[in-house]
Amino acid sequence: MAAGSQLVQIAIGPPVRQPKPEWLRAKAPSGENFRNLKKLARGLGLHTVCESAQCPNIGECWNHRTATFMLLGDICTRRCGFCAVPKGKPGPLDWDEPRRVAEAVATLGLKHTVVTSVNRDDDNLGGARVFAETIHQIRALSPECRIEVLIPDFQGLENALKIVINAEPDVLNHNTETVPRLYRAVRSGARYERTLRLLERVKALAPSMMTKSGVMVGLGETIAELTDVFRDLGSRGVDILTIGQYLRPSRDHLPIYRFYTPDEFQYLKEEALRFGFRHVESGPLVRSSYHAHEQADATATPRAI
Repeated sequence: MAAGSQLVQIAIGPPVRQPKPEWLRAKAPSGENFRNLKKLARGLGLHTVCESAQCPNIGECWNHRTATFMLLGDICTRRCGFCAVPKGKPGPLDWDEPRRVAEAVATLGLKHTVVTSVNRDDDNLGGARVFAETIHQIRALSPECRIEVLIPDFQGLENALKIVINAEPDVLNHNTETVPRLYRAVRSGARYERTLRLLERVKALAPSMMTKSGVMVGLGETIAELTDVFRDLGSRGVDILTIGQYLRPSRDHLPIYRFYTPDEFQYLKEEALRFGFRHVESGPLVRSSYHAHEQADATATPRAI
């Protein structure tokens, strides 16, 4: 590992010594919409998690004029073992960021937008206020646009969560990422019970608000452990679940334990649906915001009991 690496390698499973399967090969990003969206983000000084997290679907999503905007800068205060977003000491919060995100959403004419952020454990309440102001600004410029937020855990501060909930996003997402046994290696600074508590509190504070969470596979978890996570999330009233393959961003990140096949993803979807989710998106290239508008549309029917 290079001397200047920001991450510490934690081996939680033997690396996969095989080429990337065909079903994980995404097309290289290109096209006019891709170039225009990239130019727009640069011109407004915005960050997208699509780029920062090296999402394999960036070409497909950007050519459909959808992107996930990333608030609170592009430096994260946590050092999660799976994530490609840069880590370190962030600068001050940018209070003009909400206006610029809203301008981008309006310029693109989006009908469904996803807004996420880095972790800002240095100012959780400030981070929550930026989320809330972004929701307000988008609604002012694009009243027909459905807004999905993918939030950090705010270190369990309920006041921060309430600030976001009170801004009334259409979908509130907080990712579970992995099974409890692997949390220490995979999600630095996070706690499994804190994640469950956050999702539970959303339903307690805003029963009609749609909630969503996502998990990665291929880090050394077992099917039984995944099933337990599905059960925990379903019992907290989570409406939408996403399941996707972990892909290692660099040699400084956690190794891939194994690649799941498309048939295995179908099996996981069927297992998860037993626990009452309205919609489950499961596949090798699935990420939290992949086909997010379609996921939200699919939840028009009542939640199963």
